[in-house]
Amino acid sequence: MTISAQENSRLLEAFGLSSDNPGAFDGSWLKTSGERIESINPATGTPIAGVTMATREEYDRVAQTTVEAFKEWRTWPSPKRGEIVRQLGDILRQRKDDLGRLVTLEVGKVLSEGLGEVQEMIDMADLAVGMSRQLYGLSMHSERAQHRMFEQWHPMGPTGIITAFNFPVAVWAWNAMVAAACGNSMIWKPSPEAPLTSLAVTRLAQEVLEANSAPPIFNLAIGGVSDVGEPMVADTRLPLISATGSVRMGKAVGAAVAARMGRSLLELGGNNGLVVMDDADLDIALRGVLFGAAGTAGQRCTTTRRLFLQKGIAAKMKEWLVKAYGSIRIGDPLESGTLMGPLINQAAVDSMLAALEVVRGQGGRVLAGGEAIEGAGYFVQPTLVEIDEQIPMACDETFAPILYIMEFDDLEEAIALHNAVPQGLSSAIFTLNMRSAERFLACTGSDCGIANVNIGTSGAEIGGAFGGEKDTGGGREAGSDSWKAYMRRQTCTINWGTELPLAQGVEFDL
Repeated sequence: MTISAQENSRLLEAFGLSSDNPGAFDGSWLKTSGERIESINPATGTPIAGVTMATREEYDRVAQTTVEAFKEWRTWPSPKRGEIVRQLGDILRQRKDDLGRLVTLEVGKVLSEGLGEVQEMIDMADLAVGMSRQLYGLSMHSERAQHRMFEQWHPMGPTGIITAFNFPVAVWAWNAMVAAACGNSMIWKPSPEAPLTSLAVTRLAQEVLEANSAPPIFNLAIGGVSDVGEPMVADTRLPLISATGSVRMGKAVGAAVAARMGRSLLELGGNNGLVVMDDADLDIALRGVLFGAAGTAGQRCTTTRRLFLQKGIAAKMKEWLVKAYGSIRIGDPLESGTLMGPLINQAAVDSMLAALEVVRGQGGRVLAGGEAIEGAGYFVQPTLVEIDEQIPMACDETFAPILYIMEFDDLEEAIALHNAVPQGLSSAIFTLNMRSAERFLACTGSDCGIANVNIGTSGAEIGGAFGGEKDTGGGREAGSDSWKAYMRRQTCTINWGTELPLAQGVEFDL
Protein backbone atom coordinates (compact mmCIF):
# COMPACT_ATOMS: atom_id res chain seq x y z
CA MET A 1 0.00 0.00 0.00
CA THR A 2 1.35 3.45 -0.89
CA ILE A 3 1.75 6.24 1.58
CA SER A 4 -0.97 8.09 -0.35
CA ALA A 5 -3.52 5.33 0.15
CA GLN A 6 -2.79 5.20 3.86
CA GLU A 7 -3.51 8.93 4.20
CA ASN A 8 -6.99 8.96 2.68
CA SER A 9 -9.16 7.96 5.62
CA ARG A 10 -7.02 9.77 8.22
CA LEU A 11 -7.13 13.11 6.41
CA LEU A 12 -10.82 12.87 5.62
CA GLU A 13 -11.54 12.26 9.27
CA ALA A 14 -9.24 15.08 10.35
CA PHE A 15 -11.40 17.61 8.48
CA GLY A 16 -14.79 16.05 9.16
CA LEU A 17 -15.11 14.80 5.58
CA SER A 18 -16.67 11.54 4.42
CA SER A 19 -16.78 9.45 1.27
CA ASP A 20 -19.60 11.68 -0.03
CA ASN A 21 -19.68 15.39 0.83
CA PRO A 22 -21.99 18.35 0.16
CA GLY A 23 -20.59 20.91 -2.25
CA ALA A 24 -22.03 24.17 -0.93
CA PHE A 25 -21.81 26.22 2.27
CA ASP A 26 -23.73 29.37 3.21
CA GLY A 27 -23.28 29.43 6.95
CA SER A 28 -24.45 25.83 7.06
CA TRP A 29 -23.79 22.88 4.81
CA LEU A 30 -26.43 22.55 2.11
CA LYS A 31 -27.81 19.19 1.03
CA THR A 32 -26.65 19.66 -2.54
CA SER A 33 -28.36 17.81 -5.37
CA GLY A 34 -26.15 18.34 -8.42
CA GLU A 35 -23.79 15.96 -10.18
CA ARG A 36 -21.55 13.79 -8.01
CA ILE A 37 -17.83 14.03 -8.77
CA GLU A 38 -14.86 12.11 -7.42
CA SER A 39 -11.67 13.70 -6.18
CA ILE A 40 -8.90 11.58 -7.69
CA ASN A 41 -5.45 11.08 -6.22
CA PRO A 42 -3.25 11.86 -9.26
CA ALA A 43 -0.38 9.78 -7.86
CA THR A 44 -2.49 6.59 -7.95
CA GLY A 45 -5.43 7.38 -10.20
CA THR A 46 -7.79 6.19 -7.47
CA PRO A 47 -10.70 8.07 -5.82
CA ILE A 48 -10.19 9.81 -2.48
CA ALA A 49 -13.81 10.85 -1.83
CA GLY A 50 -16.87 12.19 -3.62
CA VAL A 51 -18.61 15.56 -3.64
CA THR A 52 -22.15 16.35 -4.73
CA MET A 53 -21.95 19.63 -6.60
CA ALA A 54 -24.32 22.57 -6.27
CA THR A 55 -27.14 23.22 -8.70
CA ARG A 56 -27.94 26.66 -10.07
CA GLU A 57 -30.69 27.09 -7.46
CA GLU A 58 -28.30 26.10 -4.68
CA TYR A 59 -25.73 28.58 -5.98
CA ASP A 60 -28.41 31.27 -5.81
CA ARG A 61 -29.08 30.44 -2.17
CA VAL A 62 -25.37 30.74 -1.36
CA ALA A 63 -25.20 34.06 -3.23
CA GLN A 64 -28.15 35.51 -1.34
CA THR A 65 -26.65 34.54 2.00
CA THR A 66 -23.37 36.15 0.91
CA VAL A 67 -25.19 39.39 0.07
CA GLU A 68 -26.90 39.46 3.47
CA ALA A 69 -23.63 38.68 5.28
CA PHE A 70 -21.96 41.64 3.54
CA LYS A 71 -24.56 44.05 4.88
CA GLU A 72 -23.42 43.29 8.43
CA TRP A 73 -19.71 42.58 7.80
CA ARG A 74 -19.07 45.96 6.13
CA THR A 75 -20.14 47.69 9.36
CA TRP A 76 -17.49 45.92 11.47
CA PRO A 77 -14.48 48.19 12.08
CA SER A 78 -11.64 47.17 9.84
CA PRO A 79 -9.29 46.19 12.71
CA LYS A 80 -12.07 43.95 14.08
CA ARG A 81 -12.32 42.31 10.71
CA GLY A 82 -8.54 41.91 10.81
CA GLU A 83 -8.89 40.07 14.11
CA ILE A 84 -11.06 37.43 12.43
CA VAL A 85 -8.42 37.05 9.73
CA ARG A 86 -5.74 36.73 12.42
CA GLN A 87 -7.63 33.91 14.07
CA LEU A 88 -8.03 32.18 10.73
CA GLY A 89 -4.26 32.38 10.29
CA ASP A 90 -3.82 30.83 13.74
CA ILE A 91 -6.08 27.86 12.99
CA LEU A 92 -4.17 27.33 9.75
CA ARG A 93 -0.94 27.24 11.77
CA GLN A 94 -2.44 24.57 14.00
CA ARG A 95 -3.68 22.50 11.05
CA LYS A 96 -0.82 23.18 8.63
CA ASP A 97 0.54 19.65 8.52
CA ASP A 98 -2.75 17.93 7.79
CA LEU A 99 -3.94 20.55 5.30
CA GLY A 100 -0.59 20.50 3.51
CA ARG A 101 -0.78 16.72 3.23
CA LEU A 102 -4.33 16.96 1.89
CA VAL A 103 -3.12 19.39 -0.79
CA THR A 104 -0.42 16.91 -1.75
CA LEU A 105 -2.85 14.01 -1.75
CA GLU A 106 -5.43 15.75 -3.92
CA VAL A 107 -3.33 17.63 -6.50
CA GLY A 108 0.01 15.77 -6.44
CA LYS A 109 2.38 18.47 -5.22
CA VAL A 110 5.41 17.17 -3.35
CA LEU A 111 4.93 17.50 0.39
CA SER A 112 7.21 20.50 0.88
CA GLU A 113 5.14 22.36 -1.71
CA GLY A 114 1.87 21.27 -0.10
CA LEU A 115 3.08 22.55 3.25
CA GLY A 116 4.47 25.66 1.59
CA GLU A 117 1.10 26.43 0.10
CA VAL A 118 -0.52 26.41 3.55
CA GLN A 119 2.32 28.58 4.85
CA GLU A 120 1.47 31.01 2.07
CA MET A 121 -2.10 31.14 3.41
CA ILE A 122 -0.74 31.89 6.89
CA ASP A 123 1.53 34.61 5.51
CA MET A 124 -1.41 36.12 3.64
CA ALA A 125 -3.41 36.21 6.87
CA ASP A 126 -0.58 38.08 8.58
CA LEU A 127 -0.32 40.52 5.68
CA ALA A 128 -4.06 41.15 5.60
CA VAL A 129 -4.16 41.79 9.36
CA GLY A 130 -1.65 44.58 8.83
CA MET A 131 -3.62 45.90 5.88
CA SER A 132 -6.75 46.09 8.04
CA ARG A 133 -5.17 49.04 9.86
CA GLN A 134 -3.73 50.67 6.74
CA LEU A 135 -6.61 51.10 4.29
CA TYR A 136 -5.43 54.63 3.68
CA GLY A 137 -7.12 57.40 1.74
CA LEU A 138 -5.47 60.66 0.72
CA SER A 139 -6.19 64.27 1.61
CA MET A 140 -5.68 67.01 -0.93
CA HIS A 141 -5.88 70.81 -0.99
CA SER A 142 -9.01 72.32 -2.47
CA GLU A 143 -8.82 75.32 -4.78
CA ARG A 144 -11.84 76.73 -2.91
CA ALA A 145 -11.38 78.54 0.39
CA GLN A 146 -12.73 76.85 3.51
CA HIS A 147 -13.15 73.49 1.76
CA ARG A 148 -11.55 70.18 2.65
CA MET A 149 -11.02 67.39 0.11
CA PHE A 150 -10.12 63.80 0.81
CA GLU A 151 -10.70 60.30 -0.49
CA GLN A 152 -11.74 57.24 1.44
CA TRP A 153 -12.21 53.57 0.64
CA HIS A 154 -15.31 51.48 1.26
CA PRO A 155 -15.84 47.70 0.92
CA MET A 156 -16.56 46.75 -2.67
CA GLY A 157 -19.20 44.12 -1.91
CA PRO A 158 -19.79 40.37 -2.24
CA THR A 159 -16.91 38.87 -4.21
CA GLY A 160 -16.71 35.78 -6.41
CA ILE A 161 -13.43 33.85 -6.21
CA ILE A 162 -12.66 31.27 -8.90
CA THR A 163 -9.51 29.19 -8.30
CA ALA A 164 -7.56 26.59 -10.27
CA PHE A 165 -6.30 23.17 -9.17
CA ASN A 166 -2.61 23.99 -9.12
CA PHE A 167 -2.84 26.27 -6.07
CA PRO A 168 -6.06 24.93 -4.59
CA VAL A 169 -5.95 26.90 -1.32
CA ALA A 170 -3.25 29.59 -1.56
CA VAL A 171 -4.97 31.56 -4.32
CA TRP A 172 -8.20 31.57 -2.33
CA ALA A 173 -6.21 33.01 0.59
CA TRP A 174 -4.63 35.70 -1.60
CA ASN A 175 -8.14 36.93 -2.28
CA ALA A 176 -10.14 35.93 0.78
CA MET A 177 -7.82 37.26 3.48
CA VAL A 178 -7.59 40.70 1.88
CA ALA A 179 -11.24 40.81 0.80
CA ALA A 180 -12.34 39.96 4.36
CA ALA A 181 -10.10 42.64 5.90
CA CYS A 182 -11.54 45.12 3.39
CA GLY A 183 -15.10 44.30 4.49
CA ASN A 184 -16.28 41.98 1.72
CA SER A 185 -18.11 38.68 1.89
CA MET A 186 -17.32 36.05 -0.74
CA ILE A 187 -18.28 32.91 -2.64
CA TRP A 188 -15.54 30.46 -3.56
CA LYS A 189 -15.80 28.35 -6.70
CA PRO A 190 -12.84 25.94 -6.55
CA SER A 191 -11.64 23.67 -9.32
CA PRO A 192 -13.60 20.40 -9.54
CA GLU A 193 -10.17 18.74 -9.58
CA ALA A 194 -9.56 19.90 -5.98
CA PRO A 195 -12.86 19.99 -4.08
CA LEU A 196 -11.69 18.38 -0.83
CA THR A 197 -9.14 21.06 0.04
CA SER A 198 -11.83 23.73 -0.40
CA LEU A 199 -14.17 21.81 1.91
CA ALA A 200 -11.43 21.51 4.53
CA VAL A 201 -10.55 25.23 4.41
CA THR A 202 -14.21 26.25 4.55
CA ARG A 203 -14.69 24.11 7.67
CA LEU A 204 -11.76 25.84 9.36
CA ALA A 205 -13.12 29.26 8.40
CA GLN A 206 -16.53 28.22 9.72
CA GLU A 207 -15.00 27.44 13.12
CA VAL A 208 -13.51 30.92 13.35
CA LEU A 209 -16.66 32.74 12.27
CA GLU A 210 -18.90 30.82 14.63
CA ALA A 211 -16.53 31.34 17.57
CA ASN A 212 -16.80 35.11 17.01
CA SER A 213 -20.52 35.30 16.14
CA ALA A 214 -19.47 36.74 12.79
CA PRO A 215 -21.71 36.65 9.71
CA PRO A 216 -21.07 33.87 7.14
CA ILE A 217 -18.65 35.67 4.84
CA PHE A 218 -16.59 32.65 3.69
CA ASN A 219 -19.01 30.74 1.46
CA LEU A 220 -18.54 27.93 -1.03
CA ALA A 221 -20.22 26.62 -4.17
CA ILE A 222 -18.58 23.67 -5.91
CA GLY A 223 -20.11 23.23 -9.33
CA GLY A 224 -19.78 23.13 -13.06
CA VAL A 225 -19.67 25.96 -15.56
CA SER A 226 -23.41 26.09 -16.28
CA ASP A 227 -24.62 25.65 -12.69
CA VAL A 228 -22.12 27.80 -10.78
CA GLY A 229 -19.45 29.34 -13.02
CA GLU A 230 -21.65 31.21 -15.50
CA PRO A 231 -24.24 32.31 -12.93
CA MET A 232 -21.48 33.64 -10.68
CA VAL A 233 -19.79 35.60 -13.45
CA ALA A 234 -23.13 37.05 -14.60
CA ASP A 235 -24.38 37.80 -11.06
CA THR A 236 -24.91 41.53 -10.64
CA ARG A 237 -24.92 40.99 -6.86
CA LEU A 238 -21.16 40.34 -7.10
CA PRO A 239 -19.41 43.58 -8.11
CA LEU A 240 -16.02 41.85 -8.22
CA ILE A 241 -14.99 38.53 -9.75
CA SER A 242 -11.45 37.30 -9.13
CA ALA A 243 -10.61 34.45 -11.50
CA THR A 244 -7.44 32.38 -11.80
CA GLY A 245 -7.05 29.99 -14.72
CA SER A 246 -6.38 29.77 -18.43
CA VAL A 247 -6.28 32.69 -20.83
CA ARG A 248 -9.29 31.24 -22.64
CA MET A 249 -11.30 31.15 -19.42
CA GLY A 250 -10.17 34.62 -18.40
CA LYS A 251 -11.19 36.23 -21.68
CA ALA A 252 -14.68 34.77 -21.30
CA VAL A 253 -14.92 35.89 -17.66
CA GLY A 254 -13.57 39.36 -18.36
CA ALA A 255 -16.02 39.95 -21.21
CA ALA A 256 -19.02 38.71 -19.23
CA VAL A 257 -18.19 40.80 -16.15
CA ALA A 258 -17.47 43.90 -18.22
CA ALA A 259 -20.83 43.50 -20.00
CA ARG A 260 -22.60 44.04 -16.68
CA MET A 261 -20.19 46.83 -15.66
CA GLY A 262 -18.61 44.76 -12.93
CA ARG A 263 -14.92 44.49 -12.12
CA SER A 264 -12.71 41.48 -12.77
CA LEU A 265 -9.34 40.62 -11.29
CA LEU A 266 -7.71 38.15 -13.67
CA GLU A 267 -4.67 35.94 -13.05
CA LEU A 268 -4.27 33.91 -16.23
CA GLY A 269 -1.63 31.95 -18.10
CA GLY A 270 2.09 32.51 -18.12
CA ASN A 271 4.76 31.53 -20.65
CA ASN A 272 7.70 32.54 -18.57
CA GLY A 273 11.18 33.13 -19.90
CA LEU A 274 14.54 32.92 -18.13
CA VAL A 275 17.72 34.44 -19.56
CA VAL A 276 21.21 33.16 -18.63
CA MET A 277 24.10 35.43 -19.59
CA ASP A 278 27.69 34.35 -20.17
CA ASP A 279 28.73 36.04 -16.90
CA ALA A 280 26.09 34.31 -14.75
CA ASP A 281 26.77 32.17 -11.68
CA LEU A 282 25.89 28.94 -13.47
CA ASP A 283 25.44 26.90 -10.28
CA ILE A 284 22.56 29.02 -9.00
CA ALA A 285 21.23 29.48 -12.53
CA LEU A 286 20.96 25.69 -12.88
CA ARG A 287 19.08 25.40 -9.60
CA GLY A 288 16.76 28.22 -10.58
CA VAL A 289 15.98 26.59 -13.91
CA LEU A 290 15.39 23.15 -12.39
CA PHE A 291 12.83 24.28 -9.81
CA GLY A 292 11.23 26.76 -12.18
CA ALA A 293 10.76 24.19 -14.94
CA ALA A 294 10.13 20.91 -13.07
CA GLY A 295 8.66 22.10 -9.76
CA THR A 296 4.97 21.22 -9.36
CA ALA A 297 5.46 19.08 -12.50
CA GLY A 298 5.37 22.24 -14.61
CA GLN A 299 1.87 23.12 -13.40
CA ARG A 300 2.50 26.60 -12.03
CA CYS A 301 1.45 29.76 -13.83
CA THR A 302 5.02 30.92 -13.07
CA THR A 303 6.69 27.74 -14.39
CA THR A 304 9.80 28.42 -16.49
CA ARG A 305 8.82 27.38 -20.02
CA ARG A 306 11.44 29.12 -22.17
CA LEU A 307 15.17 29.22 -21.45
CA PHE A 308 17.45 31.64 -23.32
CA LEU A 309 21.16 30.75 -23.11
CA GLN A 310 23.91 33.09 -24.27
CA LYS A 311 26.09 31.18 -26.68
CA GLY A 312 29.23 31.27 -24.55
CA ILE A 313 27.68 29.08 -21.83
CA ALA A 314 24.94 27.33 -23.84
CA ALA A 315 26.73 24.02 -24.42
CA LYS A 316 27.77 23.68 -20.76
CA MET A 317 24.29 24.55 -19.45
CA LYS A 318 22.58 22.09 -21.79
CA GLU A 319 24.97 19.35 -20.73
CA TRP A 320 24.30 20.08 -17.04
CA LEU A 321 20.55 20.24 -17.59
CA VAL A 322 20.37 16.91 -19.41
CA LYS A 323 22.29 15.28 -16.58
CA ALA A 324 20.17 16.96 -13.90
CA TYR A 325 16.90 16.03 -15.61
CA GLY A 326 17.96 12.42 -15.55
CA SER A 327 18.38 12.54 -11.76
CA ILE A 328 15.05 14.19 -10.80
CA ARG A 329 13.28 11.82 -8.42
CA ILE A 330 9.71 11.26 -9.64
CA GLY A 331 7.14 9.38 -7.58
CA ASP A 332 4.61 9.50 -4.76
CA PRO A 333 4.64 13.15 -3.69
CA LEU A 334 4.12 12.21 -0.02
CA GLU A 335 7.34 10.18 0.04
CA SER A 336 10.48 11.86 1.39
CA GLY A 337 12.95 12.74 -1.35
CA THR A 338 10.45 12.98 -4.21
CA LEU A 339 11.12 16.09 -6.28
CA MET A 340 8.36 15.80 -8.88
CA GLY A 341 4.89 14.35 -8.52
CA PRO A 342 2.24 13.62 -11.15
CA LEU A 343 0.25 15.76 -13.52
CA ILE A 344 -3.30 16.41 -12.35
CA ASN A 345 -5.10 13.91 -14.63
CA GLN A 346 -4.86 11.79 -17.77
CA ALA A 347 -6.04 14.67 -19.94
CA ALA A 348 -2.98 16.64 -18.85
CA VAL A 349 -0.71 13.72 -19.79
CA ASP A 350 -2.37 13.41 -23.19
CA SER A 351 -2.08 17.16 -23.76
CA MET A 352 1.65 17.10 -23.01
CA LEU A 353 2.33 14.18 -25.36
CA ALA A 354 0.24 15.76 -28.11
CA ALA A 355 2.13 19.03 -27.71
CA LEU A 356 5.45 17.24 -28.04
CA GLU A 357 4.32 15.62 -31.28
CA VAL A 358 3.55 19.08 -32.67
CA VAL A 359 6.88 20.39 -31.37
CA ARG A 360 8.80 17.66 -33.18
CA GLY A 361 6.93 18.56 -36.36
CA GLN A 362 7.99 22.18 -35.92
CA GLY A 363 11.66 21.22 -35.65
CA GLY A 364 12.08 20.82 -31.90
CA ARG A 365 14.65 18.27 -30.71
CA VAL A 366 13.98 16.45 -27.42
CA LEU A 367 17.18 16.40 -25.36
CA ALA A 368 15.74 14.68 -22.27
CA GLY A 369 12.44 13.15 -21.17
CA GLY A 370 9.44 13.39 -23.40
CA GLU A 371 7.53 10.28 -22.33
CA ALA A 372 4.74 9.27 -20.00
CA ILE A 373 5.77 6.91 -17.20
CA GLU A 374 3.98 3.57 -17.22
CA GLY A 375 2.08 2.45 -14.14
CA ALA A 376 -0.43 3.91 -11.73
CA GLY A 377 -0.99 7.65 -11.61
CA TYR A 378 -0.35 10.42 -14.12
CA PHE A 379 3.42 10.65 -14.17
CA VAL A 380 5.56 12.03 -16.99
CA GLN A 381 9.22 12.70 -17.59
CA PRO A 382 10.26 16.35 -17.37
CA THR A 383 11.29 17.34 -20.87
CA LEU A 384 13.96 19.51 -22.47
CA VAL A 385 13.40 20.64 -26.05
CA GLU A 386 16.06 22.43 -28.08
CA ILE A 387 14.78 24.84 -30.75
CA ASP A 388 16.61 27.07 -33.21
CA GLU A 389 13.92 29.73 -33.25
CA GLN A 390 10.79 30.53 -31.25
CA ILE A 391 8.44 28.00 -32.87
CA PRO A 392 4.63 28.47 -32.59
CA MET A 393 4.28 25.88 -29.79
CA ALA A 394 6.79 27.80 -27.69
CA CYS A 395 4.46 30.79 -27.84
CA ASP A 396 1.63 28.79 -26.24
CA GLU A 397 1.43 27.56 -22.66
CA THR A 398 1.36 23.79 -22.26
CA PHE A 399 0.60 23.13 -18.59
CA ALA A 400 3.27 20.45 -18.21
CA PRO A 401 7.05 20.18 -17.59
CA ILE A 402 8.27 21.12 -21.08
CA LEU A 403 11.21 23.53 -21.26
CA TYR A 404 12.19 25.08 -24.61
CA ILE A 405 15.87 26.04 -24.94
CA MET A 406 17.13 28.70 -27.34
CA GLU A 407 20.53 30.31 -27.81
CA PHE A 408 21.17 34.02 -28.34
CA ASP A 409 24.08 36.35 -29.11
CA ASP A 410 23.42 39.45 -26.99
CA LEU A 411 20.96 40.75 -24.42
CA GLU A 412 18.98 42.84 -26.92
CA GLU A 413 18.21 39.68 -28.89
CA ALA A 414 17.28 37.80 -25.71
CA ILE A 415 14.86 40.54 -24.59
CA ALA A 416 13.21 40.62 -28.02
CA LEU A 417 12.74 36.82 -27.97
CA HIS A 418 11.58 36.91 -24.38
CA ASN A 419 8.86 39.50 -25.03
CA ALA A 420 7.62 37.95 -28.28
CA VAL A 421 4.80 35.91 -26.72
CA PRO A 422 1.21 36.88 -25.81
CA GLN A 423 1.63 36.24 -22.08
CA GLY A 424 3.44 38.45 -19.57
CA LEU A 425 3.53 37.01 -16.08
CA SER A 426 7.01 36.19 -14.71
CA SER A 427 10.55 36.57 -16.00
CA ALA A 428 14.13 36.22 -14.80
CA ILE A 429 17.71 36.91 -15.76
CA PHE A 430 20.88 35.40 -14.33
CA THR A 431 23.85 37.76 -14.63
CA LEU A 432 26.57 39.28 -12.47
CA ASN A 433 26.67 42.39 -14.66
CA MET A 434 24.85 45.33 -13.13
CA ARG A 435 24.16 46.92 -16.50
CA SER A 436 22.58 43.73 -17.87
CA ALA A 437 20.41 43.37 -14.77
CA GLU A 438 19.21 46.97 -14.92
CA ARG A 439 18.63 46.71 -18.69
CA PHE A 440 16.36 43.71 -18.10
CA LEU A 441 14.40 45.59 -15.42
CA ALA A 442 14.05 48.81 -17.43
CA CYS A 443 10.79 49.83 -19.11
CA THR A 444 12.28 48.58 -22.39
CA GLY A 445 13.29 45.25 -20.82
CA SER A 446 11.02 42.49 -19.58
CA ASP A 447 7.36 43.22 -20.31
CA CYS A 448 6.13 40.98 -17.48
CA GLY A 449 4.43 41.83 -14.21
CA ILE A 450 7.27 40.06 -12.35
CA ALA A 451 10.95 40.46 -13.23
CA ASN A 452 13.71 38.80 -11.18
CA VAL A 453 17.49 38.94 -11.15
CA ASN A 454 19.46 35.85 -10.07
CA ILE A 455 16.36 33.98 -8.91
CA GLY A 456 13.98 31.91 -11.01
CA THR A 457 10.52 32.67 -12.32
CA SER A 458 8.69 30.68 -9.60
CA GLY A 459 8.28 31.24 -5.87
CA ALA A 460 6.95 34.79 -5.53
CA GLU A 461 6.69 36.22 -2.02
CA ILE A 462 3.34 37.58 -0.84
CA GLY A 463 4.81 40.97 0.14
CA GLY A 464 4.82 42.13 -3.47
CA ALA A 465 1.80 42.41 -5.75
CA PHE A 466 1.46 39.27 -7.87
CA GLY A 467 0.21 39.33 -11.46
CA GLY A 468 1.06 39.89 -15.07
CA GLU A 469 0.38 41.86 -18.23
CA LYS A 470 -0.90 41.18 -21.75
CA ASP A 471 -2.85 37.88 -21.93
CA THR A 472 -2.05 37.22 -18.27
CA GLY A 473 -4.89 39.61 -17.47
CA GLY A 474 -3.40 42.59 -15.63
CA GLY A 475 -4.65 41.58 -12.17
CA ARG A 476 -2.67 42.08 -8.97
CA GLU A 477 -3.10 40.11 -5.76
CA ALA A 478 -1.35 39.77 -2.38
CA GLY A 479 1.01 42.59 -1.35
CA SER A 480 1.63 46.26 -2.06
CA ASP A 481 -1.64 48.20 -2.61
CA SER A 482 -3.55 45.23 -4.07
CA TRP A 483 -6.21 45.76 -1.39
CA LYS A 484 -7.58 48.56 -3.55
CA ALA A 485 -8.99 45.96 -5.97
CA TYR A 486 -11.42 44.86 -3.25
CA MET A 487 -12.66 48.34 -2.34
CA ARG A 488 -14.38 51.30 -3.96
CA ARG A 489 -12.87 54.77 -3.83
CA GLN A 490 -14.93 57.76 -2.76
CA THR A 491 -13.80 61.37 -3.15
CA CYS A 492 -15.30 63.70 -0.54
CA THR A 493 -15.42 67.50 -0.33
CA ILE A 494 -16.60 69.35 2.79
CA ASN A 495 -17.50 73.04 2.68
CA TRP A 496 -17.08 74.45 6.18
CA GLY A 497 -17.46 78.08 5.19
CA THR A 498 -20.42 80.42 4.63
CA GLU A 499 -19.99 80.84 0.85
CA LEU A 500 -20.64 78.46 -2.05
CA PRO A 501 -17.81 79.02 -4.55
CA LEU A 502 -17.75 76.77 -7.63
CA ALA A 503 -14.67 75.03 -8.95
CA GLN A 504 -12.76 76.44 -11.91
CA GLY A 505 -14.13 79.89 -11.11
CA VAL A 506 -17.53 79.14 -12.58
CA GLU A 507 -20.21 81.68 -11.59
CA PHE A 508 -23.88 80.91 -11.23
CA ASP A 509 -25.49 83.80 -9.35
CA LEU A 510 -29.21 84.36 -9.50
